[in-house]
Formats: sequence, C-alpha cells, structure tokens
Amino acid sequence: MVERVTITLKHDMLKRIDRMVDKRSIRNRSHAIETLLSKAFTRTGMDTALILAGGEGISLRPITYEIPKPLIPINGRPILEHQIRMLKKYDITNLVISVGYMKEKVIEHFGNGSKFGVNIEYITEDRPSGTAGCLKPAKDFIKNSFIMLNVDTLVNPDIYEMHEFHKREKRLATVLLSTSPDTKNFGVAVMRGNSVVKFSEKPAKSRSNIINAGMCIFEPEVPDFVTRQKFMIEELFSRLSRENQLSGYVYDGIVLDAGTHDGYERAIKTLKEMK
Repeated sequence: MVERVTITLKHDMLKRIDRMVDKRSIRNRSHAIETLLSKAFTRTGMDTALILAGGEGISLRPITYEIPKPLIPINGRPILEHQIRMLKKYDITNLVISVGYMKEKVIEHFGNGSKFGVNIEYITEDRPSGTAGCLKPAKDFIKNSFIMLNVDTLVNPDIYEMHEFHKREKRLATVLLSTSPDTKNFGVAVMRGNSVVKFSEKPAKSRSNIINAGMCIFEPEVPDFVTRQKFMIEELFSRLSRENQLSGYVYDGIVLDAGTHDGYERAIKTLKEMK
C-alpha cells in the first residue's frame, strides 16, 4: 500500500534530489526520494560488478570495424557509460571490465573510472574466452556477492530488490529473466517455482518464453564452476541448475539488446523516447 506524506526539505537538498530524475530509472521527485530511502534502509553488501565487454561485436559490423562495442554511442553516451550510470544508482561502484577487442580504446576512454565516479579494474581476454570464461580471472577482485552483466544488454531492474530475492533464495546464482514472444536470439529458461531447472541458449524452438535478460547475481564460489579457459554461460547455468543453485528473478521492464543493428536502432529510439 502506498500512502501520501508531506515533508519539508532544504532547497539545496531538493536540487540534489531533482538531479537524480532521468525519466527512466527515476521517474519523478517522489520516486527519487523513495529510492534514497530504500538505499538508506537496505544494506546489500554488494558493490561489485563484472561487465562483459571484450567481444568483437561481429553483428554490429561495419560499425565495430572502427569502434569497439563498449564505445558505440547511444544518445550521446557510450553504451558502457549507460551501464555504469545504472549501476551507480545502486551503489555498485567497483567495476571489473573484461576487455579484448580494441581494448586500448576502451581503457583510454574510461581509465580508472574516477571521472565517472567509480573504480575500474580491467581483465584482458587475449583470446576469446566465451561468455563465462572471464569469471576465473575476475575471482581475484571478488569478495562478496557481485553482479555480472553484458555490456550490450540494457536493462534496469531494481537491483536492491533483486539482491534481496537472491538472499532469500539462498542459492549461489540468480539470473535476471524476462519474457519475449521471440526467443530465438536469447537463452531460454525452464522454471520450477523460483528455481531454474533447465537453460537452453538460443534454441530454434522452445515451449518457454522466459529469456535470459543479460544480468546475474553470483556468489564468490561461482567462478569455481568454470573449469576451462573458454566457457559459455549456458554451460555454467546447466552446472548450477543441476545442483539446484540457480534461481530466476522475473523482471517486467525493458530489455534492449543493442548487440545487433536492429537492436541498436531500437535502443536509441527507446531511450530517446524515455527522456
């Protein structure tokens, strides 16, 4: 139940609150105040994210012949900056970024993260390591629960709520899930309650329309499930689900896959409309 309240705030504080409003993740002044209160009352203990940003972006060629995928612009900002801004709203400011293709350009632009209000460490993929292979070298930077997300999948769940769900479920991993009538470009989950019992990556046909939305919460033990240099996320999910260690958090917000030309155009249009 929602109740209306009246509060009195100093002008400077109100200006700082209004600067949070972006019409997307923070809709208005009331939502900004609610978010700040949620932060004050919620102690997630999670401040680290691993961002997968090392791919060649083959589906975005010819754009990615000259620009690495993390730097492709969406409404005036590199896509990686959009991810950083989203994570910062949930106090996730220690970032580990997996880079590979044109890594020098990415590192030159983002540096140590200080100008974006975060701390950035880099791990380098000298050869392709799959969609989960970077978890092994990232382990050195991980002490507690952490987020893992794709640089080119734009989502905006309430990470506080997702982490509370993860803690209640008491499993090693929680994957963010959404629904889609077209599942051929996504990993598809089969659920039993909140448990993911099976995961198929981009099946030609599927009875389920529940898809991987490109974000996970992992416990520090999860990298131990990665046993080879090249390792795919669907194999990791399969191993976790066999041990009943994979939960699914269903999310009804936007999922923008900017990793293809059509998806990239859709992301630009959608975010522009949400301004």
